[in-house]
Amino acid sequence: MHYLITGGAGFIGSHLTDRLIEQGHHVHVLDNLSTGGLANVRHWEDHNRFALTISSVLNEHVLGQCIAEADRVVHLAAAVGVERIMDRPVETILTNVRGTENVLQLARHHGKKTLLASTSEVYGKAMSKNGGGSSLGETDDLTIGSTTKRRWAYACSKAMDEFLAQAYHEEHGLPVLCVRFFNTVGPRQSGNYGMVVPTFVERALAGKPLQVHGDGTQTRCFVHVADAVRAVTKLMETPQAEGEVFNVGRPEELSIRELAEQVRARVDPDLEITHVPHEEVYGEGFEDMQRRVPDLSKLEEAIGYEPKFSMEEILEDVVDDVKARRSGQSVPKEQVNGTV
Repeated sequence: MHYLITGGAGFIGSHLTDRLIEQGHHVHVLDNLSTGGLANVRHWEDHNRFALTISSVLNEHVLGQCIAEADRVVHLAAAVGVERIMDRPVETILTNVRGTENVLQLARHHGKKTLLASTSEVYGKAMSKNGGGSSLGETDDLTIGSTTKRRWAYACSKAMDEFLAQAYHEEHGLPVLCVRFFNTVGPRQSGNYGMVVPTFVERALAGKPLQVHGDGTQTRCFVHVADAVRAVTKLMETPQAEGEVFNVGRPEELSIRELAEQVRARVDPDLEITHVPHEEVYGEGFEDMQRRVPDLSKLEEAIGYEPKFSMEEILEDVVDDVKARRSGQSVPKEQVNGTV
């Protein structure tokens, strides 16, 4: 198969590129390098089954050429990261909604199967409202905050992406599916855009205090990028997945304070852990949610999914990766736990 991956030089996209090429597929990456980087895919630059186009999904002419030449499309390109969303709300909305509309419209025109990357952010504050030990299923109601809170612009834009994908499937018969990624982590992820695991690891290796936002009791569920990529590739091979939405993640909860303590224990037990109010980091207009746990039963039924990597293995890979980048080296793929 010839795959087009929009945002393929990014964190998840570059790992998906690795897996698809290793499986014998051709991969064409389309990326404007706003949050991705050439270093993520440089090891494929001379490979005869890899191609790279530096452009945006907002460029319909280039995007149309790329989709026409592909058999399948994986649409990962998006404005991501809490800090970027708070700083650039217009860019977030336009990139996510208009870019996805372009991809779906052209995929329909050329008749290409498409996977759309969504996010657990679409659930908004639903977990906080549900409370208890509940987990979030794909058909659960969404609880988005007020439009006066910039925090929710990203969630709304990705929810609209899902509505568009469903509409193209139901009205035009486009073979499209959506995946909601839950806190995906691993090698190559940057802390530049507010991603908590690489941020903690980068600060720890630099000998700086680990800054926990809020009181640190809020919990998240982290999944290794290799598990997420495995789910994506299997879903693309599953015809019954077309027209559906799937959570992709790992169900074990970890508080942000506990995460900081685990990073400290692994890197330097003498590091200080401090607490910073959300408003001090992101300014007014920010809201957070207390819990967000995925129900993975639909994904398990569809493809037999079960995450392989523990939190300990996730942190091991991230620490090794950040150490290598700090020393100006790269971790060989065969030495990364997540290479599966």
